[in-house]
Amino acid sequence: MKKVFTSLPFILLVAIAIGIGLGQICDETAMKFVVAIKGVLSQAIMFCVPLIVIGFIAPSITKLGQNASKLLGIAVALAYGSSVLAALLSTAAGYTLIPGLDIAQDATVRALPDDVFALQIPQIMPVMSALALSLLLGLATVATKSHRTAELLEEFQRIVLKIVNKLIIPILPFYICSTFTGLSYDGTVTEQFPAFIEIIIIVIVGHFVWLAVLYGVAGLYSHKNPLEVLKHYPPAYLTAVGTMSSAATLSVALECAFKSKILRHDMVDFGIPLFANIHLCGSVLTEVFFCMGINLMLYGCLPSVGTMVLFCVLLGVFAVGAPGVPGGTVMASLGIVTSVLGFDETGTAMILAIFALQDSFGTACNVTGDGALTLILSTYADKHGIKDIRI
Repeated sequence: MKKVFTSLPFILLVAIAIGIGLGQICDETAMKFVVAIKGVLSQAIMFCVPLIVIGFIAPSITKLGQNASKLLGIAVALAYGSSVLAALLSTAAGYTLIPGLDIAQDATVRALPDDVFALQIPQIMPVMSALALSLLLGLATVATKSHRTAELLEEFQRIVLKIVNKLIIPILPFYICSTFTGLSYDGTVTEQFPAFIEIIIIVIVGHFVWLAVLYGVAGLYSHKNPLEVLKHYPPAYLTAVGTMSSAATLSVALECAFKSKILRHDMVDFGIPLFANIHLCGSVLTEVFFCMGINLMLYGCLPSVGTMVLFCVLLGVFAVGAPGVPGGTVMASLGIVTSVLGFDETGTAMILAIFALQDSFGTACNVTGDGALTLILSTYADKHGIKDIRI
């Protein structure tokens, strides 16, 4: 029970509740203080985004390069393909379902006071520049076999992860609280609450749809019953719901996969730890649908098809490089949320809040989907005469 009360979703729920309550009682003078706090926290978070991009993407490329093989390439392609296709499925569902949701676009709101503090902390570089630098740096490090640079990038990744865990995550509840105080003060949140609930339910259903697709494809490719893998995964699913972390669930996922009679043990050794870090289909599906819903809530329209396709393709890259920690996908992709979709501070705060509230289910989808990809990998190894590949 203690873990429930100290978990991130519970803390954010409390932050949201406090924010909504404060928004109903604050006057304009108090809101000036709230807006100032939100501005400072927003600047701190956005400053870290390019660092997160470089810290997550570049070291991931060097790690993949150091273990490069045809089998590894197949695994990465499977993970990236699953994430992008899940994102495109979510996009199609968004265009179909979101317009029919109870989203109030013409709600009467009152303006928030101006930020009297207005602290500016410019990013060290634009986010897309950080992405380009990450790709070039990672690929060049692999090509030149620069082991010291690879080690330096891994150290930088640990530093950035520490920043996320010790700075970004702790200030998130306050950022979310201040954001929802503003949304409650201006009347937005009271108009949109039913839509939040509808969106979360749709997304969880979407997770099970995508798992059915993954295991169906794995069964067709392997000519084996994928339920022989899936039936062992409930403990891993429930563990992921509780931890919200693919990395924290890894030991349980390995135990579940080893119980399957149709998965090669060497492919379990290889695939499950790898996919835990690069296969985030559930998180990607969730983020896409949420972003589309929030775009309609705040900006009155859905993004264009071209914009969403670009977002899905780039999001797949960030999913491969994101860490298997709570909120890893959305934190790593904040850059394209702002640069491709054009979200402002309010939109960014809302996607962080609503994503975190269901992150456990997205992580559970990620972990369970790893079993399907490992079945495909096992079959590929059998068909191509690959024997006893272990890491």
